[in-house]
Amino acid sequence: MSLKSTNKVETNKYELEIEIAPDAFEAAVQKAYLKNRKKIQILGFRKGKAPRKLIEKEYGEGFFYEDAVNECYGPEVDAAVKEAGLTLVARPEVEVTAVSKEEGVKMKVTCITRPEVEVSDYKGIEVEKNVKPVEDEDIERELKKLQEKEVRIVTVDDRACELGDTVKIDFEGFKDGVAFDGGKAEDFDLELGSGQFIPGFEDAIVGHSVGEQFEINVTFPEQYQVAELAGAPAVFKINLKSVSKKEYPEIDDDLISQTTDFETLDAFKEDAKKKLEEANDKAADNAVETYLLDKVVENMKGEIPEVMYDNRANEMVNELAMRLQQQGLNLDLYMKYSGQSAEQLKKTYMEQATKQVKLRLALEQVVANEGIEATAEEIESEMNTIAQNNKLTVEQIKQYITEADVAKDIAVGKAVELIKSTAVIK
Repeated sequence: MSLKSTNKVETNKYELEIEIAPDAFEAAVQKAYLKNRKKIQILGFRKGKAPRKLIEKEYGEGFFYEDAVNECYGPEVDAAVKEAGLTLVARPEVEVTAVSKEEGVKMKVTCITRPEVEVSDYKGIEVEKNVKPVEDEDIERELKKLQEKEVRIVTVDDRACELGDTVKIDFEGFKDGVAFDGGKAEDFDLELGSGQFIPGFEDAIVGHSVGEQFEINVTFPEQYQVAELAGAPAVFKINLKSVSKKEYPEIDDDLISQTTDFETLDAFKEDAKKKLEEANDKAADNAVETYLLDKVVENMKGEIPEVMYDNRANEMVNELAMRLQQQGLNLDLYMKYSGQSAEQLKKTYMEQATKQVKLRLALEQVVANEGIEATAEEIESEMNTIAQNNKLTVEQIKQYITEADVAKDIAVGKAVELIKSTAVIK
């Protein structure tokens, strides 16, 4: 390989001119011939036994060139990028400009490189820490959660159903007198007022009693995810089979002593207040950290390639796909029911992706400015933690994560702590 030139054409964009020598290209052509000859039939020879010269005579001298170039350009480009001292943030674009046995291969490689950024004024940032006080309403919500855990479901048979009741129904939907897909169910439990169904559906059931069979008229929303139903009027036939309601226990000392580790309602309230105060304090700390990091990004200067934002957004979509797969779902089904195209889904992540890329670049520059490093002990400890969290051995983890990457993450974490420790918190 010969790196002939390195040309900076734009900020963070370089063009490399690379040549693969004739002898190296000849070796690649011979390798392509050996790899593909078993597929080639030439009259007078058994399949796979035809000499290379005869094949090239029959099909043209360049018959194996494409495979040969594909075989060798990857390592050659990697070596050229390394020789040029470039750190790439995206796969390079390769254009083959000339190919021949006499001159070898000439390529033009376009590279997008990691941007150079400047970060200043990241120490001594002034910030206010606002801790939300605990109100009586907050404690009441904690009591309501406890009450919800002990709720009883009782059957209602002496009145018509009301909002808040849970009804068991059979239903089937019709558009223009024809039943539509997905519009039918039996023994479906629906809490009236939950908003689980389209507007108007649940309200139309209110006032009916067990045993009634009736019809309700509704109109699907204009933005409904199923195109053929969007904005369309529909009729649902309903069979109301049962009605039940929630019966909550009285909040008193008896409930507290029977369901918690406390003996009295006052003791529970005191503990709830303490925990809420701790949670509010932690939330305030998180808000302070967010503000500080936002200021660091604000104080960063540099031109960042759009491809970095694009790549991060793609990664976030892939992470979503993995989470869905763990739940037995897939991305295509998710997009169908959320009414989003692949491009729209990616767009929803773009703002977050942009912020993450900028923050990482800023923090890595702080690491460089301050000469922050991870110790061998810190790297080993983190590798062990990652392995334990994923129920794998350290050796297995090293197949997916390098110690160098772990060291970078540790150093970035130290940069965050430096910014926080030097901040002026009011």
